[in-house]
Amino acid sequence: MDFRILDASAFYAGVPFRSSEDCYTTSAVYDEIKHIKKNHDALGTLLETNRLKIREPDLKSTEDAIKAAKDTGDFPQLSKQDISILALCIEMNGQIISDDFAISNVAKNLGLEILPIMTKGIEDVGKWVHYCPGCRTNHITGKECPMCGTQLKRKLLKEKSVSI
Repeated sequence: MDFRILDASAFYAGVPFRSSEDCYTTSAVYDEIKHIKKNHDALGTLLETNRLKIREPDLKSTEDAIKAAKDTGDFPQLSKQDISILALCIEMNGQIISDDFAISNVAKNLGLEILPIMTKGIEDVGKWVHYCPGCRTNHITGKECPMCGTQLKRKLLKEKSVSI
């Protein structure tokens, strides 16, 4: 693969500044990180040399990313920037560089390639469920158990173990 798709954590870790590979991100992520190395205009240099490309995912890929995030239960944890990165990866079939657990879980559930940078990455992927620690019932969503009123908690139902 001769390009990577970067979320904000990749920029904070300095990935595009020490890599010779082409990098893609979305305008939502760029707006979030454009203050990085402003004094040296490092991002401007990456853009001028065409090593950093800003691209928006298409509507279908964005809808697919949202659906996948809702299917895994990660949607409430994802920002619009995160969704845009997932959508761009779906569209371009690229490799995401991120340490974000929710991005990683959705990406791996979709069979996308994800590369962690400052962590070892996630080992388990699956779908989140809300459960009641009081009456031990599972629920699709909610904050309070409809049966006993106890505050719901979240847990990951592991689907498979993934090695990185």
